[in-house]
Amino acid sequence: MTSSSAPGTNEPEPSEGLKAFGAALKSFRKRAGYTQEALAPEIGYSTHFLASIEQGRRFPPPRFVDQAEAALDAFGTLRLIVNQVSRQRGLATWFKRWAQLEREAINLYAYECRLMPGLLQTPEYAQAVFANRLPPLHDDEIQARLAARVERQKLLTERPNTAFSFILEEHLFLRGVGGTAVTLAVIDRVLELAERRNIELQIMPLQRESHAGLDGPIRLLETPSNKWFAYCEGQESGQLISDPKVVSMLQMRYARMRSQALSFDESVSLLERMRGA
Repeated sequence: MTSSSAPGTNEPEPSEGLKAFGAALKSFRKRAGYTQEALAPEIGYSTHFLASIEQGRRFPPPRFVDQAEAALDAFGTLRLIVNQVSRQRGLATWFKRWAQLEREAINLYAYECRLMPGLLQTPEYAQAVFANRLPPLHDDEIQARLAARVERQKLLTERPNTAFSFILEEHLFLRGVGGTAVTLAVIDRVLELAERRNIELQIMPLQRESHAGLDGPIRLLETPSNKWFAYCEGQESGQLISDPKVVSMLQMRYARMRSQALSFDESVSLLERMRGA
């Protein structure tokens, strides 16, 4: 089984496309007479973030590309390259646009009733999910999907000003995906993330006569320009929703579920009891 990440790190192995973008960015930066330390604040990102992109280890967000194009007068070359780059072969084609929006979101909400949201999964939980896929996935494809998931999860720690809200059905923690040890590790991860100021967690209890989410999972996000999008996913497809009427309806349902689910403190207490704390 081959690994898609560098030894000892959670960074994905640089793809040829990302390395090409990084090389072009570095070339334009030097042509413009910038060091990494000088360019980073000019475009609104850290030196470390800029260096990672030049090394081909991170996918450049849309705002980054726009700012770099403007600062370096790159003739549209950076946009052209990034449009040709597939962020990760471990991300489903229909999900990539949503994943792109996630990286810039200032509010991100998720209600899930089928399995733990990808942002909250441990590698072992994700491995169990991928191992249960039919038709079976090749080992290399499983590793690519794991690497993509780990990379995406950095949103939770690298965007402290983004507000995250998760409403999770209680039965997600009772199903036992991957076995008892995997379930306990997931509970530990969720409890650890819940300690962050920008992450809100609520559990929808097993018994609830009134439930606004019976039509299925909901994902919502707000962009820096205060535009809201929604995303719904089925077995082998996904739909990005921009229609304000539909987005408003889903916001209404999510807001109602917030009042129907356990409070944050009650949710944490329930998970601690499940964990045996």
